[in-house]
Amino acid sequence: MTPQIYLFILLSISSSFGCFFCQSILPKIEEDIEKLKADFNSSQSDVADGGSIFTERLKSWTETTEKKIILSQIISMYLKMFKNIDLATSELHVKNIHNALYTLNNSLTESFKKVNDLMELARLPMNDSKIQRKAVNELFPTLQKLLLDHPTTHVKRKRSQSQKRKCRC
Repeated sequence: MTPQIYLFILLSISSSFGCFFCQSILPKIEEDIEKLKADFNSSQSDVADGGSIFTERLKSWTETTEKKIILSQIISMYLKMFKNIDLATSELHVKNIHNALYTLNNSLTESFKKVNDLMELARLPMNDSKIQRKAVNELFPTLQKLLLDHPTTHVKRKRSQSQKRKCRC
């Protein structure tokens, strides 16, 4: 991964939060990432095989709240990668990157909880009859919440058209 991709991810995070901390550390982090790339020998040609790991996924997450969810997962993946590194004996640039990721991860805890909610939903055994009964009991309130919080575009269009017809200024 190029330093521009790492920088893109960190800039996405900083723009999502507008935090001064994130913007003030970016130049140092970019320098540290260059050193980390050398440590991992990431300039080899096989790194480009199969495309990017994270940046392609970021493109479809457009709203700020959505971005926080995917970025929290990406940051946790980087932290998982750093778990295999002995930070006590690591060089300063590795520690700096780890600390920055850890700080960003702490600011994304609410988004990380949302990711966990999604993962728990995906693991629900929907062929279990008790789960099915519970789901049926919750169907109407769920649909009601969805429809009240996110009315369809047809309803919005109809409402705006009727307002235009009423006002003949």
